[in-house]
Amino acid sequence: MLNPNYIVGLVDGEGSFTVYVRNPDIPKKAKRRVRIEPRFYLKLIEKDKNILYELMDFFGCGNVYFQRDDRRNRQNCYRYEVANRNDLKKVIISFFKRHKLRSESRKKDFAIFCKIMKMIGMGKHLTKKGLREIYKIKTKMH
Repeated sequence: MLNPNYIVGLVDGEGSFTVYVRNPDIPKKAKRRVRIEPRFYLKLIEKDKNILYELMDFFGCGNVYFQRDDRRNRQNCYRYEVANRNDLKKVIISFFKRHKLRSESRKKDFAIFCKIMKMIGMGKHLTKKGLREIYKIKTKMH
């Protein structure tokens, strides 16, 4: 059974808060790519995948995916990922606001992630001006 302190430590070391943002000034090439995709994920080697399933059970959202790595001296991995915006807001952000991250780089990324999620909630990602602003803020993430 995972506890909040263990999860904070795990995310401090191996987790990521990220936002994929399409540059609004470059013409869209891929038809399926949306303008903005916020994500929380954590990647571990294959033999530790059970921890990711426990994390998914703990949060009650997200999915675990297999990630093949064919490069020499690399191992296959599994990735726990939450992409649903409602789950990100109500579950992931709420958890990490109550249980503070300790890593300075993770704290910074989390703060930027929260700011961008707030902007998405306000609909700023739906305008070219707002998307440019989000794109600029995102470049400050790790």
